[in-house]
Amino acid sequence: MVALLKPADQAAPPPAGRSAEPLSLRDRWCAWRDRLLADRRFQRWAARFPLTRPIARRRAAGLFDLVAGFVYSQVLLACVRLRLFEVLAEGPQTLAELASRLQLPEDGAHRLLAAAVSLDLVQRRSGGRYGLGPLGAPLVGDTAIAAMVEHHAALYADLRDPVALLRGNSEATALSRYWPYAGDQPGALTNERAAEYSALMSASQPLVAEQVLAAYPLARHRCLLDVGGGEGTFLKAVAAHTPDLRLMMFDLPPVAERARAQLAEAGLAPRATAFGGSFFDDPLPTGADIVTLVRVLFDHSDARALAILQAARRALPPGGTLLVAEPMAGTPGAEAMGDAYFGFYLLAMGKGRSRSAADLTQLLRSAGFVQARLLPTPMPLQTQVLVAHAPPA
Repeated sequence: MVALLKPADQAAPPPAGRSAEPLSLRDRWCAWRDRLLADRRFQRWAARFPLTRPIARRRAAGLFDLVAGFVYSQVLLACVRLRLFEVLAEGPQTLAELASRLQLPEDGAHRLLAAAVSLDLVQRRSGGRYGLGPLGAPLVGDTAIAAMVEHHAALYADLRDPVALLRGNSEATALSRYWPYAGDQPGALTNERAAEYSALMSASQPLVAEQVLAAYPLARHRCLLDVGGGEGTFLKAVAAHTPDLRLMMFDLPPVAERARAQLAEAGLAPRATAFGGSFFDDPLPTGADIVTLVRVLFDHSDARALAILQAARRALPPGGTLLVAEPMAGTPGAEAMGDAYFGFYLLAMGKGRSRSAADLTQLLRSAGFVQARLLPTPMPLQTQVLVAHAPPA
């Protein structure tokens, strides 16, 4: 076993096609560690040795979770579709009671409940009953999470052959059809298609609005323009939070039409105006001293994202403010969200990419913005906020 722990005395020649540049000390250490962890004899020893056994078990569980992740997500989908969390919110219930309420045979209900218990979605209670678990309770009545769980059926269909997707050999994806504004002809969006995706955006928008409003004081501004504002859900949250702020939004014509109706229904028509157009072809309305881009840039390529930022720059007065809010790659504690989840989601969608705060800052500078800074948000996993300014006069 001592021989297994000893680094190689001489580096092996680089494989064909790789650089012959000398490896750094860290690279050499990582190469030795990789050989060690891949050795079956070391794995067996680490699983038995008391000091390394917890680490070995934790890593084995983490690897299995990666293998089984799809199954876990489907357990959650079944719970959402059967409205299990709403049923359990009424109080703990027995297996027989739940099987009847969910219209499942007892065996099927037992399998679902056992799986949900293992995932902390459900908890076993006294008397053979089941109640909400620590991860299930926050989902009660949360239409945003439920809508996203249902929506992911399209993503899973697109990821059935991830290698073909990475090679660009897959056919038109379900997500590219679902999010038509990310395509090459967003102007061809119909009212029916607009209604479909706008409803999902509206369901999830309050989660992001809460983060933005907690991170940045909008009361210092007189007029806000929300670009890519959907049905106006973000504007409604801003209106309630900052009652003296004049509001504008800009989105594709069918979407802007839906926003006008939503804003009027909320009694905001006197202070909120919805403009229709394409930010790639039409100038943005002027008059705002702050422009917001809420979950817009990561849906687009670098070239298109830069075009959107340049349009925002032209719409702002000297010294005006730009606020960008979206999930970002490299978020501490949520790295898998940015690079794994959104990396592949946007690949399936066909146009966007997950960017770090540094990537976005570089785009902002290229578009002519200055003084870019990242603001802390209560829940960085959901969104982070970057603020920048148009140069002063």
